[in-house]
Amino acid sequence: MNSQPAWLDKKLFPFESKWITIEQNQLHYIDEGKGETILFVHGTPEWSFGWRDLIKELRKQYRCIAFDMLGFGLSDKPMDSDYTCEAHSKRLEKFIQQLDLRNFHLIANDFGGGISLPYVIQHSENVGKIMFFNTWMWSLKNDKHYSGPANVMNTFIGRLMYMNFNFPVNAVMPAAFGDKKKLTKEIHAHYKNALPTTASRVGAYAFAKELMNASAWWQSNWDQLDKISAKPFLIFWGMKDSFIPPRELEKWKSPSAKVVVYPDAGHFVQEEKPEEMIEEILKFLK
Repeated sequence: MNSQPAWLDKKLFPFESKWITIEQNQLHYIDEGKGETILFVHGTPEWSFGWRDLIKELRKQYRCIAFDMLGFGLSDKPMDSDYTCEAHSKRLEKFIQQLDLRNFHLIANDFGGGISLPYVIQHSENVGKIMFFNTWMWSLKNDKHYSGPANVMNTFIGRLMYMNFNFPVNAVMPAAFGDKKKLTKEIHAHYKNALPTTASRVGAYAFAKELMNASAWWQSNWDQLDKISAKPFLIFWGMKDSFIPPRELEKWKSPSAKVVVYPDAGHFVQEEKPEEMIEEILKFLK
């Protein structure tokens, strides 16, 4: 029987944990509130914990569902699973099917954007409004901003940094905040404790390799974006994000998209600007 770990602070994360079996693995999720459904899809090295401040407020009016991808958070972390972005996207579809989610709204960030939007493209009739921030869904292979670091991650040194030293949590995450004070020791510990051992970090390291390896798959979905271009989009963007720079926001802009930028926020906007995001989300969904 799965249960929440002792290190999880119930004041920060006051939700009931649930688990669902997908492809013989246990995926953790939370399901809070009632009303129209909002599905939250995280990136790396995140998990459902990152959505806590949004969900605490939004659950008063909406049903909020946030799951942990395989290899992240409180979900299983098998060593030998398929951790490609395409495999994550297929598991997300199975998750939606098993919970029988209908006519839901979507919010996603980082890798979660490129992993969840293919579902919208294929099942646009089942998704209402779309919200995302600091994400991409196109080939990164010809962009040195991404290919340079990605090539390092594909070396022995890169593997060591990820698997042995928890590089995405210990180094990347602090560097990605616009206001470093927002990443308190207590909050940071919840990301560290979710990936505590070398064996538990295989999913996070797989994402580092997917920066290049998933390029063709992302591009194939990006080329179909016109299928959902008429849908209402709300795009947040932390302009101090050095990992997915502000120039990428231009690719997402469209007549159907409302854009809200935060000049002093970094990559994890939901950690730095939850109150502001909640206000915009409530206006957008109404």
